[in-house]
Amino acid sequence: MNFAGKVVLITGASSGIGAAAALHFAKLGASLSLSGRKLENLNKVAEECGSAGQKPIVVVGDVTNEKDNERILGETISKFGKLDVLVNNAGILESGTIENTSMEQFDRVMNTNIRSIYHLTMLAVPHLIKTKGAIVNVSSVNGIRSFPGVLAYNISKASVDQFTRCVALELAAKGVRCNAVNPGVTVTNLHKRGGMDEETYKKFLEHSKTTHALGRPGTVDELANAITFLASDMASFITGASLPVDGGRHAMCPR
Repeated sequence: MNFAGKVVLITGASSGIGAAAALHFAKLGASLSLSGRKLENLNKVAEECGSAGQKPIVVVGDVTNEKDNERILGETISKFGKLDVLVNNAGILESGTIENTSMEQFDRVMNTNIRSIYHLTMLAVPHLIKTKGAIVNVSSVNGIRSFPGVLAYNISKASVDQFTRCVALELAAKGVRCNAVNPGVTVTNLHKRGGMDEETYKKFLEHSKTTHALGRPGTVDELANAITFLASDMASFITGASLPVDGGRHAMCPR
């Protein structure tokens, strides 16, 4: 895989899967535009990427804010003049069931996990058509399978998968591919930000050894490998796919 001369925009790049993907793309020669809400973290990721390749540009913004999305894309195009790859990675997780998920929670999760992707992709599409580029959406095994206790999150990720398939069909004739990766439990700060304390998270990771066929949670590097593959010319005949990177969890059945 070689991304020399290619421009890649990654949202949620300040930590976790987004940060790992940024570093991986940098090692493969990409010119990067990194977006997130935390400037300090973004700058750290940018420094790491700069040590591995070209130093990225950093655009602080909240993807739920339409003006921020316009600025994120605008600064990317202003700097590089084009866009080859859009990685929609920004997302949040919140716990709750049909009995206790407030409409405020529901809207917050849906706005972050699917509405923002819809908007930024819509803005990016004219530029991706020019380069016959690629879109990679970060979904979840929760979009493929049903799990209790994170209802709004499940719905949002199922929406990401349907969005991926529909956009793939709409843009195929114009040479733009659109795919998703569907992580299982991956060691990041996502669950802690979603409300898990240290002890609960430790037990959650231990439990993952039994819920994933390969007997462990995944790493951000494993997700980064899948994201760069789907964005690359090596995946030139793949579009509309939701690729589980979940240690087999999507195939598991409780017994």
